[in-house]
Amino acid sequence: MEQNNNRLNDRQQEAVDHGNGPILIAAGAGSGKTKTLTTRLMKIIERGVNPANIIAITFTNKAANEMRNRIENLKLKIENLFIGTFHSLGVRILKEEAKLLGRNAYFTIYDNDDSLSLIRQILKQLDISKEAANPIKLQNKFSSIKNELIAPKEYLEPQLIHLFNKYEQALRENNAFDFDDLIEKPVRLFEDHPEILTKYQNRFQQVLVDEYQDINTSQYRLIRLLAEKHQNISVVGDDAQSIYRFRGSDFRNFLNFEQDWPKAKIVKLEQNYRSTANIINAASALIKKNSMQTPKTLWTDNEAGDPIWVVKAYDADEEARYVARNILTMTNNNDNKKQGLVIGHSHGHSETTAILYRTNAQSRAIEQSLIMNQIPYKIFGGLRFYQRKEVKDILAGLRVASNPKDSVSIDRLEKTFPKKITGELIGELQRLGEKLSILELINYFLENTNYFDHLGKKFDNVKERTENINELIVFAGTFKSLPEFLERVLLLQANDMPANESLNANRYTLNPVHLMSIHLSKGLEFDQVYVMGCNEGLLPHQMSYGSLDEIEEERRLMYVAMTRARKRLCLTFTHIPSRFVYEIPPELTEFADLSGNKNNLPNEEDSYIEDTW
Repeated sequence: MEQNNNRLNDRQQEAVDHGNGPILIAAGAGSGKTKTLTTRLMKIIERGVNPANIIAITFTNKAANEMRNRIENLKLKIENLFIGTFHSLGVRILKEEAKLLGRNAYFTIYDNDDSLSLIRQILKQLDISKEAANPIKLQNKFSSIKNELIAPKEYLEPQLIHLFNKYEQALRENNAFDFDDLIEKPVRLFEDHPEILTKYQNRFQQVLVDEYQDINTSQYRLIRLLAEKHQNISVVGDDAQSIYRFRGSDFRNFLNFEQDWPKAKIVKLEQNYRSTANIINAASALIKKNSMQTPKTLWTDNEAGDPIWVVKAYDADEEARYVARNILTMTNNNDNKKQGLVIGHSHGHSETTAILYRTNAQSRAIEQSLIMNQIPYKIFGGLRFYQRKEVKDILAGLRVASNPKDSVSIDRLEKTFPKKITGELIGELQRLGEKLSILELINYFLENTNYFDHLGKKFDNVKERTENINELIVFAGTFKSLPEFLERVLLLQANDMPANESLNANRYTLNPVHLMSIHLSKGLEFDQVYVMGCNEGLLPHQMSYGSLDEIEEERRLMYVAMTRARKRLCLTFTHIPSRFVYEIPPELTEFADLSGNKNNLPNEEDSYIEDTW
């Protein structure tokens, strides 16, 4: 299904051959955007532009390395060509201009932990309690000021402006920049010192940007300033894959490109080389429901392929069992499609499989089923469920309740909470272990540790951690006794790291299954993809119900998930199917109800789906 390595299609060639002036390459999923951008970069050099006058900006080091590798594969060695991330470009500029910002060229770059530590130091020096000024919330506010280029007085309460100024002063005194500074400070420099801007505009006469739909306000302003003199800006992206609003990205920068650059050429890459026709047609029908977009008609010469499988399960555990069973059945070359519950045809052991989900808490059920079926797996971008801090904390409390002599769990609680809490907590858990149910014990633990407040003071992803706690509670509620629950968890953790190869044969004959959130799957592709939890309230997430913009971003998220699949795609759900499932043409799907009660997807009007914006 892949494109010939050497040949460009007509639209790709059109984008590559464009001369000077702005160009927007609107590239659909799997349409060869990186190949096109890299080839255009080489074409610019062939036209005689000095590589030192070109910058190619990506969002990740991985993307930058991919672009470099493609150039190296062409047997070309180009010195002084900048290919890197926004932040690495910012570092390069700041090293030259550090004196104007009260630093020297050997400055330190503070990551989020360093930044948070500095804020805590300032609060301690000023004798301000964490209750009066939460360090994590302050850090988020300071970050927003820099990423959105907001004047502090327009965003902060008067008493917090002083803290922001103290923070900025401390960074200067420490000869340091925080991560947000790496883009915000060059923008401020360019705006305050026109002669500095002119220097870099003359140096960087060609600007190329990948994943343009994902830029935030400060990144947008940096690019606009650098390119406005020569107007040689080449951007590539897909607004249909803009899914990082929570990080500050604004896909309207992509939609407004023609307004920003009136002489811009627009080229659409609409031929997909990755997926079967059924997958492309299904994803295209879905994304057409969005009102704010650059219209594209994605198509492919690939075969129609299998239908999109839509599977209804009773609950998350049955859903997970189905997915694990299906992976085993297909991988073991079993072409059995009994009861319509096995997707596709047998394909051996060489193909890649991914399981995608909307929230990380969903991994609990599928991890459990993969472990029980001895299917190897890798979690991308996160910890395995039972390794997550909040899960381990609660389990430590339950273990103390079950076994009052468990010194390891007692030690964890004592290191996690202040003595004034653990003194009573541990004694009461030991006393109540045989008197309360599992759920009552968890509730006691959460209330008497003020656990959610504890998380809020230490972490900025409390929502995600709360979802993990809720998932643990749901699972624990299926057990009659605490020892039975703890035994199951222990066995799951033990089986997760096999020591005896002979007892885990499947782990060594199957490719590891890739588990990840949909957000992390962007840019990746797999032979078969299972998108779990295609439920109303989960995808789209219930938190998006109040806004059309957020519903449309959830639809883009579903589009990204679907277009990760090359050959086979399976969407599973419990309870009420997602509205997005109904937006896929039924002739492209095949439905299975694991209970065997229904042969067709329930009528949409029978499901409770209501737009509330």
